Amino acid sequence: MTFEEKREAALRLLESSDIWRSNYAPPLLRLLWKLGVKVPPPHFVGFAANFVVTGLFFGVAWGLLMWAFLWSHQPTLRMVAGEATLAGLLFGLCMASYYRYAARRNKIPLWKEFQPGSHVS
Repeated sequence: MTFEEKREAALRLLESSDIWRSNYAPPLLRLLWKLGVKVPPPHFVGFAANFVVTGLFFGVAWGLLMWAFLWSHQPTLRMVAGEATLAGLLFGLCMASYYRYAARRNKIPLWKEFQPGSHVS
């Protein structure tokens, strides 16, 4: 089975759950899929991977935006980096917790354990 076939089966499973499409297939993820990046939906990914990916992305994006609009006059880069890191850690923790909670509540398996056609929600 190709990645694309497995992804489509996973999306059908998620669609049959009470999880919103914007949560299991956010725009950035759909863009990555269109670019050919083989990334499973976040509910099929473990806590640690979701923590790192969401936290890193948010910390960098939020830090750059805050630097551009507010922090460019701050005296130390250390303080700016620390605040962006803290924001990324907190966001990553919240998102990873949400994805694991929603996956468990809807009986969504991890990607490596997902066998399309054999999963019953």
